[in-house]
Amino acid sequence: MSNLLYAFEIPRPSLGYQHYRESDRGFYEGLIILTPIILVTTMIKLFQRWTRDNKRIADLQNITLMMELNELKNQINPHFLFNMLNGIKALVRSDPEKATQVIMKLSEFLRYQIYENNEEKTPLKSEITFLSNFLNLEMLRRDRLYVDINIPENQEILNGIFVPPNLFTTFVENAVKHSVDISGGEPYIRIKFILVESQLHFFCTNSKDPLFTPNDQKSSGLGLANIKRRLELLYKESYSLTIDSTENQFSILLKLPL
Repeated sequence: MSNLLYAFEIPRPSLGYQHYRESDRGFYEGLIILTPIILVTTMIKLFQRWTRDNKRIADLQNITLMMELNELKNQINPHFLFNMLNGIKALVRSDPEKATQVIMKLSEFLRYQIYENNEEKTPLKSEITFLSNFLNLEMLRRDRLYVDINIPENQEILNGIFVPPNLFTTFVENAVKHSVDISGGEPYIRIKFILVESQLHFFCTNSKDPLFTPNDQKSSGLGLANIKRRLELLYKESYSLTIDSTENQFSILLKLPL
């Protein structure tokens, strides 16, 4: 039986097929090269957008905080002006000369409020002068009120210390409101500023009516809540506020970083 031999010829890849494989390989190589570039570019664009959005959010938050700070800063008790104008009205008839002094002090007080406290910070000396004018107005209006303001001997240094305007006014205003003592003693307000290393210490002590009513406490509580909120916005956790209240005396100690 004869052997049968079969021969098969395996066709060679055509040039077109080979060109297709090389083209396909080039496409994938290009894709491998371009993919990281596209990813990096996309990440950069996303990061830039995230940065812009965060900046917008931060700007809006800052604007909101500034609006809140300005609102809290300018919350001087309107009852003060109402009582002062009523007092001037009475003095015009009984003591015109004293009424003139009150009007001049009131104009200085309002000038500071309107024109000089719009800055983010003001010299401590200006703030102390403002508080002094504020208390002088009360002393002119009230016959029985002892006021003592104790400041560092080197007053020039006060011009180099800057504080937010009206920061201490709420405490002094609260002291004025509740320094009336019906028990027969002399009502008093004592204020002291002390420089301790890198801190400013502010003390405010006043006599207190033993018959302090809950309504008065509610009013005072709102003012203190406002000033606490303002301190938190300005100083976060770098300030210290201590409040001490007894039957006949109310005192605060505020420590601020310089």
